[in-house]
Amino acid sequence: MKWNDTKAWAALVGGSACPICVDGQPLDVIATLETSWLTMQEKAPVLGYVCLASRTHVVELHELSEAASLAFMRDIRRVSSALCEITGAVKLNYEIHGNTLPHLHMHFFPRYRGDAFEGRPIDPRAVIHSPYKPGEFAVLKEKLLHVLTENAS
Repeated sequence: MKWNDTKAWAALVGGSACPICVDGQPLDVIATLETSWLTMQEKAPVLGYVCLASRTHVVELHELSEAASLAFMRDIRRVSSALCEITGAVKLNYEIHGNTLPHLHMHFFPRYRGDAFEGRPIDPRAVIHSPYKPGEFAVLKEKLLHVLTENAS
């Protein structure tokens, strides 16, 4: 774990070595929301997986101001609603870790009947192949962006 290297961890936590801060945004951004960036990639653990990263460098949710934390929650709700609408998932799993990248971000894992992780937590490291059939990723991404735009107000 990087947190065992005191200097490296301090640089990540402080933002000077945070790849999101250094690059100005995370990889694979598909939308900029009120307080966050939404990322989506074809090589994902499950169909419809997205990640929401705070545009403010903080490590923990409680480090955001009251107004910023409420705005981040609005982004979470907006993404959650859109994902449910376009994927037909039976459940969404939400995860905030930051053990390897201490920059506030939330993972969204749509769950489906009969998915590869049914009855247990999703293990992204166990996924070898993309969950998308040819062309399916682009279609789902466009649907997500369309619903997010429709529900922007």
